[in-house]
Amino acid sequence: MSLWRHTKFALEALGFFIATGALRLLSPESASNLGGALGRTFGPRLGISRRARQNIRLALPEKSAAEVEEIVRGMWDNLGRVAAEYPHLDRITAVESGRIELADVSALRDLRDGHRAGITVSAHLGNWEVLPTAGVRNGLDLLAVIREPNNPYVRPLLHRLRGAAGGTWAGKGAGGARQIVAALRAGRVVAMLIDQKLNTGIPLPFFGVEAMTVAAPAQLALRFGCPLVPVRVERTGPARFRISAPAAVPLSSLEAGDRHAAVSRIMGDLNRILEDWIRARPEQWLWLHRRWPDAARRSSGAPPDNPASGF
Repeated sequence: MSLWRHTKFALEALGFFIATGALRLLSPESASNLGGALGRTFGPRLGISRRARQNIRLALPEKSAAEVEEIVRGMWDNLGRVAAEYPHLDRITAVESGRIELADVSALRDLRDGHRAGITVSAHLGNWEVLPTAGVRNGLDLLAVIREPNNPYVRPLLHRLRGAAGGTWAGKGAGGARQIVAALRAGRVVAMLIDQKLNTGIPLPFFGVEAMTVAAPAQLALRFGCPLVPVRVERTGPARFRISAPAAVPLSSLEAGDRHAAVSRIMGDLNRILEDWIRARPEQWLWLHRRWPDAARRSSGAPPDNPASGF
């Protein structure tokens, strides 16, 4: 690592540690409100917001310019809250706190009470970070698949915050894949987020536009014969959320012997479920990722993205 990169990471980590300590002094609600205010004030002015606007126009072409700006502002409000809620994950997900409303979570209870392997899938909606911790605190033996931060000095603190209630974590890559397989063989539950672009994957419609989609959840569910459960988290207020998981997606009624068709059908079903969630609360989804290729934006009338704009 170069001296410049080492210094940059060290300064970023110092700022992160100071901010985390300061936010911890506040109540979860006050920290969330502060993060939301900062996010909606400064986020829409950042260059990366251009991509969010492009994505919204591509996925939701019926939205007016004013509605697009409202969604962008709401997205930054939510993202600021997510960041500020990190130091309070243990408090937010404490069963006795009353901050997590469990709606219909029948499919999760079936996994827990049956002590069986399963895969849960979700998206960057509400505060996606509460899902693994809340699952562990409600009795799931869970392995969460995460993307490690680029800054190596930030990783230990993030691990402590995410692992406040227990549970284990697997990074992406070959090592993480081995952990996932071992967990399913041991009868554990694996949690994944499936709404980001992959350079590899399978092309499937997402909001009517072909996008590279992760195939691993369906592949693993078919391989291990385990339930595949979509889990939705909705923000209902500052540091307050509703979690629902009424049913697993069906794995039966597949064409005999055509594994590729089965995987495509399952992941297509999951994409449509995510679309419904996002349409219902568009301001709570993270629109900043390069989810669709530039060619799709051009064909839809949205201007192409700037490849140098990050994320």
